[in-house]
Amino acid sequence: MTEAARRVPYTTNNAGIPVESDEHSLTVGPDGPILLQDHYLIEKMAQFNRERVPERVVHAKGAGAYGTFHVTNDVGQFTRADLFQPGKRTEMLARFSTVAGEQGSPDTWRDPRGFALKFYTEHGNYDLVGNNTPVFFVRDTIKFQDFIRSQKRHPVTGLRDNDMQWDFWTLSPESAHQVTWLMGDRGIPKTYRHMNGYGSHTYMWINGGGQRFWVKYHFTTDQGIEFLTQAEADELAGADADKHRRDLYESIESRNAPSWTLKVQVMPFEDAADYRFNPFDLTKVWPHGDYPLIEVGRMVLDKNPEDYFVHIEQAAFEPSNMVPGIGPSPDRMLLGRLFSYPDTHRYRIGPNYAQLPPNRPRSAVNSYAKDGPMRYVASDAARPYAPNSYGGPAADFRRFGDPAGWAAAGELVREAYRPHREDDDFGQAGTMVRAVLDDAARERLVANISGHLSQGVSRPVLDRAVQYWRAVDTDIGDRIAKEADGG
Repeated sequence: MTEAARRVPYTTNNAGIPVESDEHSLTVGPDGPILLQDHYLIEKMAQFNRERVPERVVHAKGAGAYGTFHVTNDVGQFTRADLFQPGKRTEMLARFSTVAGEQGSPDTWRDPRGFALKFYTEHGNYDLVGNNTPVFFVRDTIKFQDFIRSQKRHPVTGLRDNDMQWDFWTLSPESAHQVTWLMGDRGIPKTYRHMNGYGSHTYMWINGGGQRFWVKYHFTTDQGIEFLTQAEADELAGADADKHRRDLYESIESRNAPSWTLKVQVMPFEDAADYRFNPFDLTKVWPHGDYPLIEVGRMVLDKNPEDYFVHIEQAAFEPSNMVPGIGPSPDRMLLGRLFSYPDTHRYRIGPNYAQLPPNRPRSAVNSYAKDGPMRYVASDAARPYAPNSYGGPAADFRRFGDPAGWAAAGELVREAYRPHREDDDFGQAGTMVRAVLDDAARERLVANISGHLSQGVSRPVLDRAVQYWRAVDTDIGDRIAKEADGG
């Protein structure tokens, strides 16, 4: 054997044992049957059969990268969270995704885009899970599963079904604001780099003195907002179904690192009770004139993952990961997601998913969790129970306790949010159509909606859709009725 051949790494099995061949199975003679004792062949086949974890039910198709978040402004008067303190730099991971499509679906389908972030802070992982829109289709988490099923494939035909989508939307008028976003220009971003990201939900910030504030996150793209027309998106769906994934990878690989500026809206805790819109309703925004944007810092993505499956497919984001200085709000969609996200990770990638490379905190883990499938980091707790008298970790409310709560009292009910004085389902959508979109954007909105309605939407649903848009804006509704033949 030559010296060059000796330097080539030899193949091993998963236990590190050298193998004899990657080309020939062990057989009884050259023409005989394969032997079960060929343990390497069995390992290869068994590994291959299991190399896909179940894809995400939602946000299955995506892309991601590592980077850093750098604080550029002092917001310490609002939160004591260490990642938001002046000058702080925090390593992070981002994943962008479509919502309804499967793993192999085109990147350029009209769909909201997920905008999920994981910050590796000194006090553990902080996860912020949002979209490229500041609002959502429903305001109560009990409707989320029904919404998603209406956007997925028809159980009989196996096809995406516009009739199911509009049936759900028109029977759920709270969806109007988000559907206006979806059917407008931002429904198909040019790339992941050319879209904003939003925490969408309302969160609580707590400062060092225990004061509480309500906050909304806005990640503004430094590349500028750019979008694809429906015709451009349809062409790319066939020409390059992985357009957005490819663009993110190649831009980072060519040292053209994308970045976003984080700005927040901050509402004094007491304002929420009688604010003109319900500040915890995920179908509503807070007008910037009421609560202006405050700059916090800049997020830069400059490192591609060394292995897509390990770092992006196995990435587990969960809004329940909140560090000291940050808490939840009465947002019903957020409160449901606090349970849903970690629960789906335990099903999809196993109960010890937090030990995988993209999910592993950079800070110390002193947990009493133990055992379970695929656990490979031993617990530091010699006695796996609390309290114990053998030096096990102990919770410290004096250091890390936050007044991250709000007063609540009343009978157990199943009711809508208490309405605020300007709450209604179509008002903010109408304001967006009339005051935010220009004439050209309104033309594209009408074309997008009427084109979508013309593809398999039944007459009763079509009639409801026209009334839905007339409730948003009479002129827009009339134009859609004319073009979609729904009036």
